[in-house]
Amino acid sequence: MPPTPPPTSTPQPTPTSQTGPITAELHRLGERKATGMLRVGAEGAFFLVDGAVTFAQHRCAPGLDELVTASGRVPAEQWWRDRRAGRPPAGLGRAELEMFTLMALFDAAYFLLGSQDDPRFADGIRHDLPPLCRITPATLAFETERRRALLAAQWPSAQADRAPVVPVRRLRRQRLVLTGLQAEILLNADGRRTPVDLARDLGRTAYGCLLAVRGLAADALIEPADPPHPEPPRTPTGPAPATPVRWSPVDQDVLHRLRAALEQLA
Repeated sequence: MPPTPPPTSTPQPTPTSQTGPITAELHRLGERKATGMLRVGAEGAFFLVDGAVTFAQHRCAPGLDELVTASGRVPAEQWWRDRRAGRPPAGLGRAELEMFTLMALFDAAYFLLGSQDDPRFADGIRHDLPPLCRITPATLAFETERRRALLAAQWPSAQADRAPVVPVRRLRRQRLVLTGLQAEILLNADGRRTPVDLARDLGRTAYGCLLAVRGLAADALIEPADPPHPEPPRTPTGPAPATPVRWSPVDQDVLHRLRAALEQLA
């Protein structure tokens, strides 16, 4: 199930003093107009051009290549042939390519911005594809906080994010309403794969599968991983990072295009 805009009663998140070390470093690099790669331990990396984030990758999130080829818009052989030749893939317009890039970027950023690993910046390193979008750190932080709030509202325990998906054997209601992604997850769940594993196998965003699985947990359609309870607050492991003093405005146009893209692939 793709993320959907929150109800009007849900407060909109904004970058605050709780800014983590990765977001703070992205903000610093943005002010420097830096170009290069910000590696986050062994988890993944952000790619920046003139201070804006243009690509992101994380080991838990299906990348641009996987999302495009799994969509069926471009055969995998053609996609890789065009990628190796350094040309745009035939049959896929720039707007569609940007759409897939936005989905992959925000999906990876959701995990990267929650990392506790130390970020390390390598100046001048570029992604092998030309920039297709430019995202400000403030926009990434805003969308990540919104996604965390949606997950917590759907089901308060994060244990379901890490546990294998096991459908229940007996339904306790006569009628059910499932999203397409929830139905896909239930049909493909084998009791061994986690939501992230299923995302990669189904060619869906990892966050979309997390949200779908939490909805299934709330509806008692999967075996509970643990009793529902709020996650305890994280204990700081070191000195608090310096909080950015000034944030650039959140790019609402980018967020509208991202949500429209996710709805198209629902």
